[in-house]
Amino acid sequence: MQKPELVLQRLDWTVIRRLDGLLQGDYRTLFYGNGLDLAELREYQYDDDVRFIDWNVTARLQVPYVRQYTEDREITAWFLLDLSPSVDFGTVKTLKRNLLIDFASLLARLLTRRGNRIGVVLFDGQVDRIIHPGGGKLQVLQMIKALSDQPETRVSHETDLTILLNRANRLIKRRSLVFLVSDFISVPGWEKLLWLLTQRHEVLAIRLIDPREIEIPDIGDLFMEDAETGEQLLIDSHDPGFRQRFSAAAREREVHLSAIFKHAGIDSLRLSTDGDMVNEIINFAGLRKKKRQFPAASNITKFSS
Repeated sequence: MQKPELVLQRLDWTVIRRLDGLLQGDYRTLFYGNGLDLAELREYQYDDDVRFIDWNVTARLQVPYVRQYTEDREITAWFLLDLSPSVDFGTVKTLKRNLLIDFASLLARLLTRRGNRIGVVLFDGQVDRIIHPGGGKLQVLQMIKALSDQPETRVSHETDLTILLNRANRLIKRRSLVFLVSDFISVPGWEKLLWLLTQRHEVLAIRLIDPREIEIPDIGDLFMEDAETGEQLLIDSHDPGFRQRFSAAAREREVHLSAIFKHAGIDSLRLSTDGDMVNEIINFAGLRKKKRQFPAASNITKFSS
């Protein structure tokens, strides 16, 4: 693993300069959705987001009121980083783990150079380490070093994101910008905790993927190993029925995750091991900008207990 200084230098030259040119310094569409600081209360209008209805005021006045937020120049951002065994996978240009490190380092650098603070939670099946919020280049280097020192995890049980999200809900008190970076390969049950996190913070879901998790090529017999449990299985990739079932299961999972993020009211960015991170971030920023310009009212489904 490269030294933290070299990682940051590489990102400055190969990624940040490209982003500066393409975004022309306008990072609000990337970092901010509806702002972080409460500015005022006003009556609900037709195109307002129903997530920001203040139900206490509405109940007292018998008229719907919404909370309006302003963007705070100095914010606190938290990185919830899933380093469970399944991120040690990659079949194309890199591993999902390396993608996670590059993305978190990049965003931390962009935020801190504008005077913001970042905090980090490292999760490897359990919450392994917490770096409390701080600013400046040294804080970014500390995060990169912690990630570089983190060994590949080998566990004999499936990842449970409820542990990470439970800790985040207890830990992060002040309204913050939260990046949840994971491949979201987890036992179910974390959906409600994600929704709870969005009630106090602006959350962005960053999903790490590899193309072979979506489609298996026709290359004959393969040994497949579950990164979470170590269980191995011999499969015949020549079998078109198996490949179709695998792809169908992958598509079903895509639909399920999209529904979770939609119900939680958060935007999600997919980063692929065979993709161009700059282009993926630019496309994501464009979608968020369009969403800010043309907000639509939507019903947000609350997860039941």
